[in-house]
Parts: sequence; C-alpha cells; structure tokens
Amino acid sequence: MKAKSVLDLLPPGEEQHVEFVPDCGDIDLIGQVICGFLNTSGGYVVCGADDQGAVIGVKNPDVTEKLLVQGIQQGLSPGALVAVRAHEIEGKNLFVIEVPAGKDLPYAFENIIYLRAGQITRKAGIETIRDMVLRKQVEPERWERRFSSADMSEDLDLNEIQSTLKTATVSGRFRFRDSESPVAILEDLSVSRYGHLTNGGDVLFGANPALRHPQIRVRAVVFETGKIGDTYRDMQSYEGPLVPVMEDVYSFILRNIPTISRFRPSDLKRHDELAYPPDAIREGLVNAFAHRDYSDFSGGITIHIYPGRLEISNTGKFPDGVTLAKLQKGTLSVLRNPDIAHVLYLRGYMEKIGRGSILIQRACTRRGLPLPRWSEDDYGVTLTFFTTEVATEVATEVATEVATEVTTEVATEVATEVATEVMQIIKVLDGEMSRRGLQEALGLRNSEHFRKAYLQPAIQEGLITMTIPDKPRSSKQQYRLTRRGRIMRGEIHP
Repeated sequence: MKAKSVLDLLPPGEEQHVEFVPDCGDIDLIGQVICGFLNTSGGYVVCGADDQGAVIGVKNPDVTEKLLVQGIQQGLSPGALVAVRAHEIEGKNLFVIEVPAGKDLPYAFENIIYLRAGQITRKAGIETIRDMVLRKQVEPERWERRFSSADMSEDLDLNEIQSTLKTATVSGRFRFRDSESPVAILEDLSVSRYGHLTNGGDVLFGANPALRHPQIRVRAVVFETGKIGDTYRDMQSYEGPLVPVMEDVYSFILRNIPTISRFRPSDLKRHDELAYPPDAIREGLVNAFAHRDYSDFSGGITIHIYPGRLEISNTGKFPDGVTLAKLQKGTLSVLRNPDIAHVLYLRGYMEKIGRGSILIQRACTRRGLPLPRWSEDDYGVTLTFFTTEVATEVATEVATEVATEVTTEVATEVATEVATEVMQIIKVLDGEMSRRGLQEALGLRNSEHFRKAYLQPAIQEGLITMTIPDKPRSSKQQYRLTRRGRIMRGEIHP
C-alpha cells in the first residue's frame, strides 16, 4: 500500500513519539534521538522530512541507508534492535527508523546517555543515570541472556551462522569485526560472552537446542473437524535452530490449508489462492517465535488447523506494554526477546517491529476475510485466522435480522455487504475511536469509500453511534459500539 504522506507510515496516535530529521547524514543527532527513545518508551525517527513532516527527500538512498545503519550500530551501546526502513512518497525517498523501548538500560550513544522528554532529547543527569544502573542491578537477567550449557566447539550449527552473516552483510544492516570467526560473529550479535553461548544464541544457532531447551519444540496438527478430537489428517513435531524450524512450520501450514479456486468475469482462466494470505501467516509465525516466553519450560508453540480456522499459539502473556487495543493499532512496545528479534531482523524476517499486527489485518481485509483475532488466557497468546465460511455464517445471522421484508436476492446482497464491511468495522472498534483511527485499523486509504461502504451502513444499522451526535462534523467526533453492535460482536447476550 503506497503512502501519500509521512503520517501514513506511522501507526495512529504515535505523533507524540516522532522526531523529524531533515539530514540523514546527521548521524550524531539521529543517534542521540534513538538513544533517548531506547531509554524511555520508544518512538520513530523520520529522516528526510522537515519538522512539519513535509518530505525533503534523500539522495543516493542505498548508500545513505548503509551509512545510516552502520553509524547507528557503531555509536550505540549496548546494541539494540533498531529497524531502518526506506519509503518513497511522491517520488522522494526517506527513511523511517522504528525504535522500541529498550530492555538493557541505560543506553548510550558515543558514550553519552540521552533521555526523551516530550519532544525534546536531552542528556541524562547523574542522578537519573545512578537510578537506571541501580535498577538494572536488582532486576533479574532475562532468559535469553543467561548462559546455555551448550558446548560452542560441538553444538553450533555453522550453516545458520553463515546464513546470518551473509544476509546481514549483503543488506548492509550489520558490520562484523571478523567474518571468519564464528565466535566473533556470535559475540557481535550479543548471543555469546566470554566463550559461552547464551540461551538466545542456543535457540538461534544451536545444532539441536531442544536437547537443552525442550520448550522450543513446535507441534503442528491438522484436525478433521472444527473441534479438537482424536482424528487428524497430519501431525508433525519440529525442533532445531529457530529459523529452519520456522520455515518448516510455515511450509506445513501452506500445504495443509485449503486452496480456493475462482473464475473472474473478465478472465477465462481459473485463479487459485490459499484460504489465508501467506504474508499474514508468515508475519503471525514470526511474531510467535520472536515474542514468546522461552523461560516457560512447559510451554511451546502450537499450530492447529481446522476446516474453518487457523490458530497460532505461543506460551506467555502479551509482552510489556501490549494490549489488544494497541495490538490492533500497531503500537511499539518493549520486546521480550530483543537479541532473538535482532537476529530475525538482520535476516529479513522482522521488517516492521511494531506494525506486524497491522500488516496481518490489512492482508486479511484485502482478501475479504474476517479480521483475525488475538486472544490471551492462562496458557498463552493465540492468533486465529478465519476463512470466508465464517463470514458467511455471520452474514446469514445479520441478514435475518435486518432484511426480513426483502426478497431472498436482496437479503443475499445485504448479507455479503454486512459480512465484508460492517462486520469488519464492529470487530475492529475498540472503546471510542475516531474516523481516522477506524480507517487506519481497517487498512483503508480512501476516505470516501470508507465512509460510504463501512461507516454509514454501520450507523444506519444501529451497530455503532457517534459520541457527539449533535455535531456530526466535530473534529473531536468519535464512534463506539451500540448495544446491538456489542451483541453482534458477542460481547453481551441479547
């Protein structure tokens, strides 16, 4: 989806966490802002735009990107996952740098610690630094940073190390001190210290890490019916280094989900496509592997494929700072496993740190599928994709209620409209949301189409209502679900 303005590149509501830098060559300023964001609550640095967000542009973007990434990498201490992405708006190039809240405070750039206060980046005072250091000393070390019992002379998968080296070097995202030494490469990636492999390094580069960490195994099952039972068509268990396992699981899903065949009116050829968008499935898998709680020794990742839905589950609660509402909006948060996430980023799997959920929703919307659902319980977090059959069932219920006096032909038309537009807007509406927020959550850019096809029908059917009904054009206007809308979404009973 092509962006028309800088704001289109950012999640809604993130305007207070953005710094515009006109000159991409000003590494000192960019590094200071990134450091400030890492030490606070994260944010975005837009390079190649003025302080009003107007695009200035960047010359030689390929060369500039490599210099930008290398300058950040060399000046920042300790290392952190900072995603640099190139964009083009109206023929002009610019970069958006996504910075999550850091896990290893305090961070410094060129040996100076910076903080972010509102729209200002400033040096941290001595008392602030003292407090940050003391807090770090009393906090338990996270699981991925603890030492593994792996033997680095026997238990490493050298092919995985070389794959990471090659991908990161070609992309220019990372510069290694010694590309000939596996130990030096792992130290540069912060997954090895003092000759010992960390748990995160073991998960990523161990030849068989499941021997030491059985919780990393992945179980994938294809069920014959819509409920868990004893009858299944396929079941596999995967173990090994993280990336090959993730790719194997992805292939398992693609070969076991149904294919839908369609004939378009203007084309005599048959068009085959998978029931769920492959890009959305891949993004969901990457999130599960990157954000799961690896410290839970009884946990793991499970894939359940049913006739009408696909479930990707991983152990652990939502990471710090993540709620269902923020997940739908793609808000940046604290990464649970930043070292693992950093390697996935270097290998091209985590292009967008905080916006993966938006990409998943948009991919499903473009295909006319119901919006996917994230849920959390005592066992972990589950992402569920639904097929079009689910939408048809919901549409039939809605059509029965709103079209009792029309013909069967009209009822079918209304059912389709409600399933693909109105049902989507009531699924994504969380609390009170603005029109722009709803439009962003649905991944739509055409305001007129959104108003006519989504917003107005939902209001006319009494599913959502304005918060300021007497001033429909108010700049503070927001929308919320009515009782009927909440019933339709299953929140309350009639």
